[in-house]
Amino acid sequence: MTPQRAPSAALTRFVVASRYMPVYLALVLLVVVASIWVPETLGTVALSAIAPFAALLAIAALGQMLVIMTGGIDLSTPGTITLAAMIMAGVGQQSDGRIGIAILTALGVSALIGLVNGILIGGIKLNALIVTLATGQVVVGIVSRYVRTFPVQSEVPRALSDWTATRILGVSPIFWIGVAVTLFFVVGLRYTSVGRRFQVVGANPVSSNVVGVRVTLNQIMVYVVASVLYGIAGVALAGLLRNPGVNIGSPYLLGPIAAVVIGGASLTGGLASPLATFAAAFFLTGLNQMMRSLGLATSFQFLVFGLVIIGGMLISGDRIIKGVERVLREGRKPDGRPRGEMTNSIGEIG
Repeated sequence: MTPQRAPSAALTRFVVASRYMPVYLALVLLVVVASIWVPETLGTVALSAIAPFAALLAIAALGQMLVIMTGGIDLSTPGTITLAAMIMAGVGQQSDGRIGIAILTALGVSALIGLVNGILIGGIKLNALIVTLATGQVVVGIVSRYVRTFPVQSEVPRALSDWTATRILGVSPIFWIGVAVTLFFVVGLRYTSVGRRFQVVGANPVSSNVVGVRVTLNQIMVYVVASVLYGIAGVALAGLLRNPGVNIGSPYLLGPIAAVVIGGASLTGGLASPLATFAAAFFLTGLNQMMRSLGLATSFQFLVFGLVIIGGMLISGDRIIKGVERVLREGRKPDGRPRGEMTNSIGEIG
């Protein structure tokens, strides 16, 4: 019997990469459609306007991506973003000299929220969906109470809002922060032992625990890191809006999850691409802007957005991988030879 040949490294890379292709195709399709129907959305001014908001969604989505890579989910994102933004107004007290303490407080509180989630989910092994939903509600309650301690519609320190309004190569610095965070995770997950070990923990926590990897600590820390990313998004969003409100985090409940799903992440844990997640965030932001430019009703915008999420689930990375593997498997004989070789052999026997 002929031994089955191991798939080549190039074939393996193709199979893995195929899960991330739909988001790039969707991005290209969006550009084509926009160029036909609303070409003004592809102008320099329009792109520079949506870039920081796309980067904010990408930063929050990267946090959600890390959680999903452990097989979990985080629904406390809106509350964490809102609280971080309101802290910038409350602690900042419209004073440029208090920007540093306000940012540290916002990120510290965000990390604390993540730590609570991590201990309950990774340490006590409670259900991630229920825990983060409950934590998010608690945070919303804290926000409602906290905003009573300072004047309504208080502005963040002017230096922060002025900084977000500046341009680096024609784009807000928030965009470049999003790029930097994305590249950090691209390098960290792919080229460091810590990143590779994290992916292994997400893909198979039981086996990882057997070989001595501290799975619980990894699961706790991932919620902390994710919450810090939400806090960064909240601080930057507060600077963009200048007068943050108590509902500014609401759009970030489904948005980050949608970006991760469309970006091809494995919903069972393990595999995900920061770059594809970043591209998905831009796709969703661009789609939203295009619908606004077309003057579509808000109800229709929600309909389209929901259909996009469902479409992302239908062509999720896991389903694509299974499809590619099925095609490759059907293209080979049981002994590992391509079907063409089997046909030739039968012809020779005849």
